[in-house]
Amino acid sequence: MAHMALTVGFDLDMTLIDSRPGIHACYVALAERTGTYIDADLAITRLGPPLEEELINWFPAERTAAIADLYREMYPTIAITATPAMPGAREAIAAVRAAGGRAIVVTAKYEPNAKLHLEHLGIDPDAVIGNLWAEQKAEALREYGASIYVGDHQGDIRAARAADTLAVTVATGPYSADELGALGADVVLADLTKFPDWLAGYVEAPRA
Repeated sequence: MAHMALTVGFDLDMTLIDSRPGIHACYVALAERTGTYIDADLAITRLGPPLEEELINWFPAERTAAIADLYREMYPTIAITATPAMPGAREAIAAVRAAGGRAIVVTAKYEPNAKLHLEHLGIDPDAVIGNLWAEQKAEALREYGASIYVGDHQGDIRAARAADTLAVTVATGPYSADELGALGADVVLADLTKFPDWLAGYVEAPRA
């Protein structure tokens, strides 16, 4: 059997990018535009799940699809420039390439906006697949032959489990390192700056 090249999947929000400032600004603008109260401070503490799961807290169910469309339309002009890369994000992608591998981004975020973020920050993965959450992400991870998925959320651990990939987590999102371990992550790192050293050890370790 031919040895498959290393493919590493990365989540986007709170893994590769600190999307809180941009999303906060977008929720504030959405509240002004719709005349509906949204607690933007609270909303950015629970990033990860699809947008509609947050909007249902502030809008009637029958309006969430239309409001989500409006949010995604407003997003590029408000959120992209306000959003920095996480420390170590570029180096993490570079480490995968240095190991002869491919780096892909698999995210619940609306795919065109995910690509705008990465372009703006000069992060250039081999593929970007959006609009997938939790177990849905396993579809893309399997399609690209990923053996590792890096994320910050319980949904990312579920994605890795469903795809039979190694669940590597960073404690830069809503969960602490201890919580990620308790949720069943295979590897817990403080942040992505620790990823290149971990990957080097992983690649060098003998496989059973």
